[in-house]
Amino acid sequence: MYLTQSLHRAVRQSPDVPFTVFNGRAHTARQTYDVVSRLAGGLRGLGVRKDDRVGLLSLNTDRFCQIALATAWADAAVVPLNTRWSATEHAYAVDDAEASVLFVDDAFLPMVAELRAKAPGLRTLVHCGDAPTPEGLVPLSDLLAAEPVEDAHRQGDAMAGIFYTGGTTGLPKGVMLGHRQLYVTALGTLLHTRLPRGGASILAAPAFHLAGFAFWIVGMMADMTTVPVALFDPVGILRTVQEHRARQTLLVPAMIQAIVSHPEAGAYDLSSLELLAYGASPISETLLTRARAAFPSAQFLQVYGMTELSPSTTLLQDADHDDPVLRRSVGQAAPYARVRIVDEKGTEVPPGTIGEIVAAGDHVMLGYWKKPAETAEAVRDGWMHTGDVGYMDERGYVFVVDRLKDMIVSGGENVYSTEVENVVAKHPAVAQVAVIGLPDDRWGERVHAVVTLAPGATLTLEELSEFCRREIAGYKCPRSLESVDQFPMSGAGKILKRELRASVRSGTGTPARG
Repeated sequence: MYLTQSLHRAVRQSPDVPFTVFNGRAHTARQTYDVVSRLAGGLRGLGVRKDDRVGLLSLNTDRFCQIALATAWADAAVVPLNTRWSATEHAYAVDDAEASVLFVDDAFLPMVAELRAKAPGLRTLVHCGDAPTPEGLVPLSDLLAAEPVEDAHRQGDAMAGIFYTGGTTGLPKGVMLGHRQLYVTALGTLLHTRLPRGGASILAAPAFHLAGFAFWIVGMMADMTTVPVALFDPVGILRTVQEHRARQTLLVPAMIQAIVSHPEAGAYDLSSLELLAYGASPISETLLTRARAAFPSAQFLQVYGMTELSPSTTLLQDADHDDPVLRRSVGQAAPYARVRIVDEKGTEVPPGTIGEIVAAGDHVMLGYWKKPAETAEAVRDGWMHTGDVGYMDERGYVFVVDRLKDMIVSGGENVYSTEVENVVAKHPAVAQVAVIGLPDDRWGERVHAVVTLAPGATLTLEELSEFCRREIAGYKCPRSLESVDQFPMSGAGKILKRELRASVRSGTGTPARG
């Protein structure tokens, strides 16, 4: 199985059925085949060769899908970039992946000059939006004018893409995933949902995230028309489901919260939706009850995993949501996965015992790009060590109770505290900083900065946020701030974040400001 296979099948079996629909612009399977084969020819003309990396900085659009397919068609690997990153972060990933070609849509044209300056290895920028192409960029029409080329049928463990995830050292890590890894998880998801073929699949979660990218693959495999939504808007999702009689979508709980809380939620016909998959962060029982009432015809599927697991390793099926105990779990191992709970020595522990969640199977990543030491640390004897702490019951249901890594999940986005701390520490008013995640009704978790200040210094949340936004994406910036006289420290001189969290959450710490 491989990324372009669904397109080949669609051309054979339903050539005139829309393959994508975006903002009223429809491309049938036959038309998509022509576009993709010409874009691949255009990439070859730009010097892209076997195993090269092609950057893609785009919102969810039909062109995102076409470019990703064309990259595989040209025997290369796609590098989707987080649309919420700063230019500095984009430049780092482009340089790290050694991508010489980058596609940029309209939303990111203001970044082009800074990208060029900070990513000197970037040879060609291709404009893939609808606005006039700025000077110095190659218009997408140039690539579409190329002669079509034959599909390379890139498959198996050949790298499909590099998907960047937050790094515990403060720099993103490129997760290498092959075609086999991506299709193993898609097949397993289809096995659990058993949806009939056809209909519309709403691509609402950002496609640069592996969750959105993988769900796009699921829709293609089920012969569904992909309907990308460029920017999340509750009414926009409601309208799109009703207009296209959509049968499935994937959302993060923060999106679900925004949709069901919108005053117009009841004004739309959502009866067509048969599957609502969700993941990336926990969902409260209250929100789950409201969501199931808002989407009465949909089966709910929770997926748990990480980018390194392509991206899911356990699935919580719809019927499990009816059980008050099981709905607090992340489900059982997917058909393609082996899941264990292990102690610090890597030995499996008995049911009910807390330990680290590890997973093995054909969905485990190929490794971290250019990071053999980190790969060896993460994948040991074939087992991916997730860094999540949990336990498994006698029936194989996994319950996540904490994280070994200091990762914060805010609105479905992974935020690594070290990365934020590295930026906050640069502020002249900050003497020392620790960043933790705190529960948040809207975002699931919010980024909370605890600082000790330099003598005589003051700092407001607004000042800190403005400072941080110069170097990192807005969602990573602290949403609350607190000043303390001193931190709880270990004997080795490390800040004890567990004690810090307990102090803040119990209200014994200094109240947050801003």
